[in-house]
Amino acid sequence: MMAPEQLQSMIGKNAVDTSGDKIGRIGQIYLDDATGDPQWVTVSTGLFGTKESFAPLYGSRAEGDNLVLTVSKAMVKDAPNVENDGHLEESEVQALYQYYSGYLGDQGSMGGTGDQDYDYVDEGTTGQQDLSGQAGVVGHDTSGPTTDDAMTRSEERVRVGTQNVEAGRARLRKYIVTENVSQTVPVSHEEVRLEREPITEGNVGQAMSGGDLTEEEHEVTLHAERPVVEKETVPVERVRLSTETVTSEETVSEQVRKEQIEDPQTEIRGDQR
Repeated sequence: MMAPEQLQSMIGKNAVDTSGDKIGRIGQIYLDDATGDPQWVTVSTGLFGTKESFAPLYGSRAEGDNLVLTVSKAMVKDAPNVENDGHLEESEVQALYQYYSGYLGDQGSMGGTGDQDYDYVDEGTTGQQDLSGQAGVVGHDTSGPTTDDAMTRSEERVRVGTQNVEAGRARLRKYIVTENVSQTVPVSHEEVRLEREPITEGNVGQAMSGGDLTEEEHEVTLHAERPVVEKETVPVERVRLSTETVTSEETVSEQVRKEQIEDPQTEIRGDQR
């Protein structure tokens, strides 16, 4: 069983099961009123950690910044809905024991009888028994129960990470525009030209074939080329959307608190010579 002061330092850190799966963030430690031993821990579960479930501390151990519980993540998630109001009633304890009975076995295996009351320890309390008057304790804690010969100084640390979120959407759309296209095309046509030839021995027969004096009309068909336009649709290119990752740097600022320990002040009583 971990000591109360060890568990106190784990508040706010993560609880995991023996498989290494994260169960949730540690909220409060509940102690046995009679013995002062830690018995239960609340862990934030559910969507966005909005639910706090009770889990037994029996057999738990610390590994780095994680508290390893000997019950599975699924078991803690489905634990009875017990109100986290700072004190466990007998009926609530019985409900938890009954639920975890397959794991706990004999209710006395955790050092309790199953019908005792439990109070919690949060970040504002020490969860430690008053050790004043016991061997090895030096000094007296004037602000609470005497612990040992040292004061623990704590401070907050900032952990910065990244989260992948949807930043926007790009849509590819095509539309039709009309434009004028001009091209020069050479065209040809026929024109009438008058040709005269003198009467010779070679054509005199053709010239004398008609009457002496007559009226005639002679017709010639003229031809001309005209531009003809035909349109066809042909593929010219393929366009697609792709993404690329661009890395930039952003500066984040957060306030952190830390404890400071003042230099010792000596109170002098009476005359010193």
